[in-house]
Amino acid sequence: MTLPRVALTTLGCKTNQFESAVMAEKLAEEGFPVVRFDDIADVYIINTCTVTARTDAESRRLVRRVMKRNPAARIVVTGCYAQVSPDELQNMPGVKLVIGNSEKRDISRFIRELGHDRKVVVSDISQERHAETLPLESFAEHTRAFLQVQNGCNSFCSYCIVPYARGRSRSVSPEDALAAVEGSTRRGFREVVLTGIHLSGYGLDLTPPVPLHQLLQFISEKQLAQRLRLGSLEPTEISDPLIQLIAGAGIICPHLHIPLQSGNDAVLSRMNRNYTSRFFEDLVGRLMAAVPDLCLGLDLIAGFPGETDEEFQQTYHLIQRLPVSYLHVFPFSPRPGTPAASMQGQVPSRVVTERARLLRELSERKRAAYGDSFIGKEVQVLVQSQGEGGLLQGLSRHYLPVTFPGPSSLQNEEQTVLIHSASAGTLFGTPSR
Repeated sequence: MTLPRVALTTLGCKTNQFESAVMAEKLAEEGFPVVRFDDIADVYIINTCTVTARTDAESRRLVRRVMKRNPAARIVVTGCYAQVSPDELQNMPGVKLVIGNSEKRDISRFIRELGHDRKVVVSDISQERHAETLPLESFAEHTRAFLQVQNGCNSFCSYCIVPYARGRSRSVSPEDALAAVEGSTRRGFREVVLTGIHLSGYGLDLTPPVPLHQLLQFISEKQLAQRLRLGSLEPTEISDPLIQLIAGAGIICPHLHIPLQSGNDAVLSRMNRNYTSRFFEDLVGRLMAAVPDLCLGLDLIAGFPGETDEEFQQTYHLIQRLPVSYLHVFPFSPRPGTPAASMQGQVPSRVVTERARLLRELSERKRAAYGDSFIGKEVQVLVQSQGEGGLLQGLSRHYLPVTFPGPSSLQNEEQTVLIHSASAGTLFGTPSR
């Protein structure tokens, strides 16, 4: 039997991107021709995000785009939007199958059994209690391996639908996580990135608990990776042992990304974020005392319901005085099904847009200043590609892109580079040895 040509696209977070890569690899291993999403295919898989109503709309737009380009196509929709709102997708023209996040692991079976009748298979993800290690042999970057060691979230922030889409927090066993890290290194990946929906909650659901810093300690002691990078961490779960490990373990990259979301206590309370701006400022002080050149990225939501001009200014000034390296700014967009969507005091869209613009401009200044701080210093660069003019391009341990001259033989190798200039956070230098 001739297997159908399959195309796949992804919306949303690194966890979704990782799971899409797993699906694509599994389909290819079983003989399915996997083509680019813009190519003509028999089956199109859309791995959706549902963080905001806008991402839901983008998923529906992708369905309509596929049908316009290829009316004979059969569409499979999965991911978080499919998990929480399958009824909004199942009757769209071309959609033959809607499957939830748990069902992704059986994607090849679903494609083999795919017919022309509409079908919805979405289990109750709140009942999931175990996280499976998802096998993935290759990554698009070729130099960095992304490993999902945790899934789900128990936090229920007032703006977030993720706990309903991903279920409760659950962790891969430390034995499986260590084996996955070691396997990635054995296959030639120089950097391993640990990811999860709520990565800093890793291991707290295990019996006995194995908190994240213990997993990192195991990886460090066994030297299972050349470079280890962490995904986003919640501020209240960045413990002193974790800070000490980041400072002292040579394999852990000096880079953290933390969802602050707001620098105003009243807004944080409405968000159901269980910390204060003072707590966060103290945390940043402890981090910088331990790792002075730390690359610190933050998530911020602009225009949360009820946010006054004064509350926004408090957030802005907090970021101004903190040693932040960059910001990811999200204009608030109400997600139906979350408490924030029905809160009073919804901020006008023009105000939300303006506040987001101001924060992004601040981010660019912070990014440029952080990049400038490396001029005259040596950095360790993982070479990822060779671009125009034979210049090598790579990523420093501090999460800064670096460009320098060198031979193509240095690709997927770590090179010491002396930085002589910077522009908008991108570093330029020459090999120092």
